[in-house]
Amino acid sequence: MFVESPLYIVILAAGKGTRMKSGKAKVLHKVFFAPMVHHVLHAVAPLQPTKSIVIVGHQRKAVQDSLNEFPVELAIQEEQLGTGHAVLCAESAIDTMEGSVMILCGDTPLIRSETLQAMLDNHNKQNSTLTVMTTILDNPTHYGRIICNSSGDVQAIVEEKDASSEQKAIQEINAGIYCIKTEFLFKHLKNIGTDNSQGEVYLTDIVTQAVKESHRVQKFVNPEPADVLGVNARFELSQAHQQLQLRRNRELMDNGVSMINPLTTQVAPDSSVSQDVTLHSGVEISRASTVGSNTQIQAGAILKNVRVGNNCVIAPYSCLENCDIPDDTQTAPHSRTC
Repeated sequence: MFVESPLYIVILAAGKGTRMKSGKAKVLHKVFFAPMVHHVLHAVAPLQPTKSIVIVGHQRKAVQDSLNEFPVELAIQEEQLGTGHAVLCAESAIDTMEGSVMILCGDTPLIRSETLQAMLDNHNKQNSTLTVMTTILDNPTHYGRIICNSSGDVQAIVEEKDASSEQKAIQEINAGIYCIKTEFLFKHLKNIGTDNSQGEVYLTDIVTQAVKESHRVQKFVNPEPADVLGVNARFELSQAHQQLQLRRNRELMDNGVSMINPLTTQVAPDSSVSQDVTLHSGVEISRASTVGSNTQIQAGAILKNVRVGNNCVIAPYSCLENCDIPDDTQTAPHSRTC
């Protein structure tokens, strides 16, 4: 009988995120109605991991409080001494050295479940010691470069601050997502030094160790660069929000909802909209709202925890919260209460 090997998820969420210019921990910044680390946890959930472990450090109490709804275990990184050190902090939460660990960053809210599943399936099928997700960028600035031999096999990952001018010209970058055999990971992390420009324990150095010992290292190339890029600054935060908004709107339109301007329409993942509903420009629907069929939500209307019946018209610039709208109702423009 086939028995699936254990899968541990480790999410790195201990960093401060200095480029955000914020007093709030980076992973707590909201993207499309939720802190960005929540999107990562939703993405890994369909993989049905043995355990999900979140590494916390900066503002760890606030991060911990935000994760109360998730079945995760926390590991504390007291000092931010690098990505390799962060992963080492998860070792005490690992129950067995069998199987694999999938490592992700908490600031990649666009990563898709199906991409992670495909990577994991490939990792297991090839029986790889280590699989690293990569992608190709026109402008790879700020990202670690993937160094390959003439056969295309991964030899190393070089961080930009340590890269030569020739290496900086490489367009294939490290997406920061790994599948690694558990025993190999924790045995070898302890041997990684800090001989780099940051004086930190780089997780990427484990690739070099695996290659030196002739272990199988493969790359999983993600053809959608936007899905794996981390959010490090406010502009990137807005870009991630827009991408998630458009994904959601495409899903709704594919299921029979009309939108006058999807770029300005926001429907939270916890809310539902029925077939043959028309959403006009500037509409926002959130907090578990529901909208019945053949209803129009006109320009600029905001609904929070509202249940709208069938055949209704919610007039422009209505702002409704915590109420029920019966079938066949038409509200007045600028309505504030029910």
